[in-house]
Amino acid sequence: MTEPKTDWTAETAAAREWFEQLRTRICQSFEAIEREAGSDAAFEYTPWTREPDEGETDGGGGTRGVMKGKIFEKVGVNVSTVHGRFKPEFAATINGASAEHPQFTATGISLVAHMANPHVPAVHMNTRFLTTQAAWFGGGGDLNPPIPYEEDTAQFHEAFRKACEGHDDAYYPRFKKWADDYFFIPHRGVHRGVGGIFYDHLECADERQFADNFAFTRDVGEAFLASFPDIVRRRMDHEWDDADYARMLEWRGRYAEFNLVHDRGTLFGLKTGGNIDAILMSLPPLAAWN
Repeated sequence: MTEPKTDWTAETAAAREWFEQLRTRICQSFEAIEREAGSDAAFEYTPWTREPDEGETDGGGGTRGVMKGKIFEKVGVNVSTVHGRFKPEFAATINGASAEHPQFTATGISLVAHMANPHVPAVHMNTRFLTTQAAWFGGGGDLNPPIPYEEDTAQFHEAFRKACEGHDDAYYPRFKKWADDYFFIPHRGVHRGVGGIFYDHLECADERQFADNFAFTRDVGEAFLASFPDIVRRRMDHEWDDADYARMLEWRGRYAEFNLVHDRGTLFGLKTGGNIDAILMSLPPLAAWN
């Protein structure tokens, strides 16, 4: 019987390279939209390093990219590759980790965009590769419109459906339901948007499974690029009024509540010594609670 693969150094490097390339392409796409709107807004990039854990000489780090423009009121696109040891109580909650085996590596991209026009949906997307004693991919994307349009929702979902069906016919219904269940605010009794897909623990036991799951994860990134910029261009010139703006601020409040109370990525970043500004990049610049 073949022993499970334990050294994922090369695979982590390959995933990191892809996530960084995707970051560059997404940022260029968003900057192009700002140019079309007559804005010279551009991403500002801030590198950061993670403090190494006890017994480690390096904790990794990442780069926080933020742009504030005419169309994108605030958009952050972060990439990071970190490694170290989980705290014992947190290790017990992570796939493949334990107090006896707390080592981990994590590389990924995380994106949140809050838009200036209430007719343009906010959006979230992330993909990641983690290793403990196990190795797996996770990620997804979801659309968060203050003012939903069926056309936009259909386009966003269709892009992810095609990405899923290129790998497994069961993926889209499974991952769509997972997103519907995950991106839900229990204390409000509402979904935070119109959904998308969410997946986690897409396990890799060997090089073949890594290649298959990595290919799917790359297609998730391509699906985002194929859909969201088109939706922005469709809505960014729509006229809006005070009532539309108030609706957007209210839904931004819902978004903030979810990310601070329920979001796994926020918890993971805070529990593993990530950069606070990068972790909380997802919070909107303005929000309102009645």
